[in-house]
Amino acid sequence: MTQLQSYASDPANSRGRLHDEKRDVTRGPRDDFQRDRDRIIHCISFRRLRHKTQVFVAPDGDHYRVRLTHSLEVAQIGRTLARALGLNEDLTEALCLAHDIGHPPFGHAGEDALEEALADHGGFDHNAQTIRTLTKLETPYPRWNGLNLTWEMLEGLAKHNGPVMQPTWALAEANDAVDLDLDSWPSLEAQIAAIADDIAYDNHDIDDGIRAGLLTLDQLLELPFIAERWQVIRDRFADVSPDRLLPELIRDQIGLMVNDVLETTSERLKLLAVQTPTDVRQAGRMIGGFSEEMAEKERALKGFMYENLYHHPKQMAAAEEGKRMVADLVRAYREQPDLMPDDWAAALPEAEPARIRHIADFLAGMTDRYARNRHQEIFGELSGQG
Repeated sequence: MTQLQSYASDPANSRGRLHDEKRDVTRGPRDDFQRDRDRIIHCISFRRLRHKTQVFVAPDGDHYRVRLTHSLEVAQIGRTLARALGLNEDLTEALCLAHDIGHPPFGHAGEDALEEALADHGGFDHNAQTIRTLTKLETPYPRWNGLNLTWEMLEGLAKHNGPVMQPTWALAEANDAVDLDLDSWPSLEAQIAAIADDIAYDNHDIDDGIRAGLLTLDQLLELPFIAERWQVIRDRFADVSPDRLLPELIRDQIGLMVNDVLETTSERLKLLAVQTPTDVRQAGRMIGGFSEEMAEKERALKGFMYENLYHHPKQMAAAEEGKRMVADLVRAYREQPDLMPDDWAAALPEAEPARIRHIADFLAGMTDRYARNRHQEIFGELSGQG
C-alpha cells in the first residue's frame, strides 16, 4: 500500500464499531478496514451476488457479468484510483465489494416490485437495504447481529453519492443506531468507490450488450467520443481485424475515465486546500469524480445505453417477467407465511409495517435462480400468472 495522504481515511483514527470486540476477537495483523473488507468477502450475501442480475436476468451464457463479477471489477478500478491518490485502498475496496449487496433478484425490476409492495410502509431502496443486510440480517457472530463494520464503512455505504437529507426508513433506522452524519459529504474513499462503479458498468455493459447481440458497434460509433477513440485504435492496430479490437476500445475508455478522475480529483483537492478527512466531509461538494467535459460524455453514454440496451424490448420483457415473479412471491408470502422457510416464518412479526418489511428482507436476499425456483414451486410456470 502506498503512503496515505493526510486527507485519507486512517484505520488508526477510525470512529470504531458499534460493538466492542477487544475481548472477543484475536485481531491478528489486519487493521480495521482490512477486517471490514474480509467480512464482506466471507459473508453469505456477498456469495449470493454470483446469481444476481447485473444487466441480463439469469443469463444463460457463462461469459456475462453478474453482480459478483461486476463488484470485483469495481473493486479493481477503485483500488487503482485509491492507490494513485494516496487513499486507503482497503476501505475503498471494501466499499466497492459491498455496494450492491442490497440488490434484490432481477436487478432494478425486482427493486421496483418491492418498492410497490412497500409503498404504504416506507418503500424499498437497495442502498439502504445494503446497510440493513450488513447490520441486521447477516448473523455470523454469537453476540450480535450484523458484521459490526466500522463507522467509516457504514458512512461510505450510506452516502457515497453525497449527503442524504431525507433518508428512507431503513437508512434512518441504521442512523439511529450509529449516527452517520448523513448531512455531510462522505470520505474520499467512498466518493472514489462511487465513481469506480460508474466507470465499470458504463464500459463493461457495452461488452455484454454487444456479446448478447442487443448492441452493435455501428450503433456505438454514433457517439462522437467513442468514434474518435475507435479511430485511434484502428490506426494503432491497422493490421488487426476489427473483430479483435472491441476489448481494446473498452480498455481505452476505462483508462481515459480513470485518468480524468485522477487529474480532476487532484485539482479539486488543491483548489479546496483539502488537508484532512474532515476537510473532505466539509468541502460542500463532491471532490472525487469526472471533469465537466468527461461528465458530459459519460451522461451521453448512459443515455445511449438506456435507449439501446437497458430499455431494449428483450430486456424490458425479461424485466417485466422478473418483476412479476417478485410481486407474486410477495403476495404468496403475505397470504401464506408458512411458504417461507421455517426460521423466516417463525420470526415473522404480527403487525405492520414490520411484517411486510420482514418479507421484503427475505425476498431481497434471494438470487435470481432461487426466486425463480420458489415461484415455480408455488405457481408453476410463470406464463398465465396474473
